[in-house]
Amino acid sequence: MTTSSSSAAFAVPMAAHTARYLLLGRLGFFGLWLLQPLWILWLAPPQLGNAYVLLALLWLPLWLPFYGIVKGHAYTLAWANFIVMIYFLHSLTNLWVASDMHLYLSVLELLLASMMFIGCTYYARFRGMELGLKIPRLKDDPRR
Repeated sequence: MTTSSSSAAFAVPMAAHTARYLLLGRLGFFGLWLLQPLWILWLAPPQLGNAYVLLALLWLPLWLPFYGIVKGHAYTLAWANFIVMIYFLHSLTNLWVASDMHLYLSVLELLLASMMFIGCTYYARFRGMELGLKIPRLKDDPRR
């Protein structure tokens, strides 16, 4: 068993499957993080518009959860799924209209986005359970 680097005061052991989901989420994230500038600046630059504007629109959102993903913060990995939707939409749109190099890059982007989504979702779920965090069920809510 490994321990999380995010808890400094006390170490809560991390189960092996939780660590695998963290790795899957990180691989997807860093794959997307590397793919965006490579795609936009070198592999298949846009034919219309400014490449740097497109890079800012597609790469800057990945910087928001960067620190939390490196540290393994479950909360950050959970809300990073909102950001990964940008890359699902981008890849699916390109799969619909693109050809040649864009087609292969879109498939790679969809694969990386799926890896990040699955890894982040299940890491946040299982890590929260390990830490004893849970969302109360509606029927258990005392405010009802």
